[in-house]
Amino acid sequence: MSSSLPNSQCVNTCKSTQAKTIGIAGAGLLGRLLAWKLLQQGYKVTLFDRGSRAAELSAAKVAASMLAPYSEVVSAERKVFDWGRMALSWWPKELAALAQMTGQHVDFATDGSIVIAHDLDKSSLTNFEHQLREKVPDCAEYIECIERDRLAVLEPELAERYCGGLFLAEEGYLDNEALLHSLVLGITALGGVWCEYTEVERVTAGRIHLATQQHCFDVAIDSRGMGAQAQLPALRGVRGEVLWVHAPEVSLQRPVRLMHPRYKLYISPRSGQRYVIGATEIESESMQPVTVRSSLELLSALYSVHSGFAEATVLHAYAHCRPAMPDNLPIIHSEPGLLRVNGLYRHGYLLSPYVVESALKKLIDCNDLATEINH
Repeated sequence: MSSSLPNSQCVNTCKSTQAKTIGIAGAGLLGRLLAWKLLQQGYKVTLFDRGSRAAELSAAKVAASMLAPYSEVVSAERKVFDWGRMALSWWPKELAALAQMTGQHVDFATDGSIVIAHDLDKSSLTNFEHQLREKVPDCAEYIECIERDRLAVLEPELAERYCGGLFLAEEGYLDNEALLHSLVLGITALGGVWCEYTEVERVTAGRIHLATQQHCFDVAIDSRGMGAQAQLPALRGVRGEVLWVHAPEVSLQRPVRLMHPRYKLYISPRSGQRYVIGATEIESESMQPVTVRSSLELLSALYSVHSGFAEATVLHAYAHCRPAMPDNLPIIHSEPGLLRVNGLYRHGYLLSPYVVESALKKLIDCNDLATEINH
C-alpha cells in the first residue's frame, strides 16, 4: 500500500456500513486464524505484514506444530494442558472448513505420540513419566508405559532399537506449512485484503500506523509477535531451530520425543516421508541462520533414533524467535478499538485455538474492558 500521505492523515481502509472493519498487524499464525474466523462472521478484514503471504518471516513457519499437551505440561502450568486439549477437538473442525473452501488438505492426526530414551538416559524418561502423572492425575488413562511388544504395534521401526517407552494417546501434529498456505487461500476467498511487505510501526485503538501513514478501522488487532516488542516491553524472544528432512528409509506415523539429559529431540512426521526435527530452546533474540552446533546435535540425535535417517536429505534449516512473556503464557489485552494477542512461546499450534477463541469472544461480545488477561 502507498505510504505517501502525511502521518496525520488517516486512510479509511475497507470501510463498510454493513460490517465492522478490522485491521490486523501481523499475518503469522494468530493473525491468519483471527482473519479466517472474522471473515467467516462477516467482518471486513485487512492484514498487514512485513513479509509475504508465504510467511517466510513468521515464527509459525519454524515449528514442528506438534499438538502435545501431555509432553508440554511437564515444564508448564496445568492451564497449558487444559487449553491444549481444547486444540485437539478445535483443529479438526477448522481444517475441515478450510478444506471444503479451498480444496487443500492439511495433514492432521491425533493418534498419539511416543516418548523414548536410550538405555543410559532411562532415568530421564522415568522422571518425565513421574512428573507427568503428578501434573495430570485425572488423565492417567492416556499415559501408557509400553514394552517392546506394544511399541512394535505402534511404531515397528522403533521397536528394533528400543525396548519400550511411553505412549501418550491423545497427542498428535498438523502440517504447519500446508496450514499457512491453506489459510492464505481461505482468507483470500472470503475477501480478506493482504498488505504484504508492509512494516507496521505501532498499533493503537482503531489505527494501524505505518511510517508515514495511518489506516483506520473499527478495531485494530496487534498480533505481530516479536514485532510488537516496542509496545510490549516485557516480550522476549526464545530462539528455536528446526530441520526438515526427507527420509525414504524411515516410516514413522507418530511424533516421537527422545529424552536426553540436556535436550529433548522431537520428530514430527509429514507426508511423503518428510520429518521436522527440533530440540533447541535458546534464550536469545538472534535471527541468524541455524548454527553448525545445533545442526550437528540435531542430526546426530536423529541418527541415534533411527539409522535410516543416515540417508535422509536435509530439505530446510529454519531458525526464528518465538515471542514469550515473563511467565511464558499468552496474553489477550483488549480496550475499545484495540486488541493485542501475543506470547505463544513454544506452544503456538497447541494454544492458538484457545487464544483465538478467547480473543474473538472479547471482540464479538464487545467486552472492551482495558484488562490484560494474564491467564
